[in-house]
Amino acid sequence: MIQTLAQVAAGGAIGASARYLVVAWATRLFGPGFPLGTLLVNVIGSLAIGALAALLLNPKGNAALSPLLITGVLGGFTTFSAFSLDVMRLIEAGRMGTAALYMVLSVVLSLVACAL
Repeated sequence: MIQTLAQVAAGGAIGASARYLVVAWATRLFGPGFPLGTLLVNVIGSLAIGALAALLLNPKGNAALSPLLITGVLGGFTTFSAFSLDVMRLIEAGRMGTAALYMVLSVVLSLVACAL
């Protein structure tokens, strides 16, 4: 149990740090008008979790790596709470169309990426 918790914590630190870098990069490059960074991490994370689940969580896979990679790294990398905050900020700014587009893109692209 302690070893698994350490794997999740280490993976979470890696994932959260990577998320920060991607969001900061996207904001610098494209500006703060649309939460592209959060959209990117959630879609990339969904693609990665689908691939890792297929590789690790099958009878021939190495499920022992899933706490580190799936729960830790990808749990720290992706973020539903930041997505929710981004939507609320867009709504508060009166940008209903942009908020709706962001919600639809986030959900649809993340599901398609995971399925791939």
